[in-house]
Amino acid sequence: MTRWFDTGVNLTNSKLLPQADDIINRALGAGVQRMLVIGTSVAESEAALALCERYPAQLVASVGVHPHDAAAAPTDFIERLRSLSQHPAVVAIGECGLDYNRLYSLASQQRQVFAAQLALAAERQLPVYLHERDAQQDQLTLLRQYREQIPAYFSHCFTGNKQALAAYLQLDCYIGITGWVCDERRGQELQQAVLDIPNERLLLETDAPFLLPRNVRPRPRYNSPQLLPAIAEMVASLRQQSLSQLAEQCWQNSVRLFGATTADAIER
Repeated sequence: MTRWFDTGVNLTNSKLLPQADDIINRALGAGVQRMLVIGTSVAESEAALALCERYPAQLVASVGVHPHDAAAAPTDFIERLRSLSQHPAVVAIGECGLDYNRLYSLASQQRQVFAAQLALAAERQLPVYLHERDAQQDQLTLLRQYREQIPAYFSHCFTGNKQALAAYLQLDCYIGITGWVCDERRGQELQQAVLDIPNERLLLETDAPFLLPRNVRPRPRYNSPQLLPAIAEMVASLRQQSLSQLAEQCWQNSVRLFGATTADAIER
């Protein structure tokens, strides 16, 4: 069976967490052998690691503070993230970045919390799991300051156009493509940008339970990791690749960036 790595699942979300066992089993049945559970706050990062301990061979996690949560971050959030980042399942710092679209946290607060997490990633020598919306120039300014100190950047849930993609690729970012690419209404620019992603920089993710791929029929109530192959089918069609070729390419990229599960780390 073709193997997949879902590099972004909000498995601690209230829609998914109560049925996490079933969701993981269904994902495995669809060939999704590994999943990255996204940490978006200190509490959600702790919950993500609890899930990784239940499924050490299937799950890895990021730990971080999302820009929406920057204003609510505890004063000791970096110390707590530093401690959490010692866990063998942690493969990245984030989801962190800047989001000027809704401004749930002031831009100044977001920049302060983001910069602190970039410094932590440099200290811990971990990749950064990035979020950005309507804030690319400020985000790039901070990313350039830390680029030589951080092993890798991952642009989670990239939805931009060719110009936005080029700016991230200049920083050697890995690019995460979600079900947004399956949206015939909003995803047209992304569908064109996907053609410009180098083979070695492309990763796939669901961002479940969000961004349900619109090419799935019948339509479920929300997204889940088992639907990752539907996203892959669209990407393979756009890039004129076979599904098996895309699968192996994305698997290798994902393992290179986020490969060690808790079970792998303990075994080593």
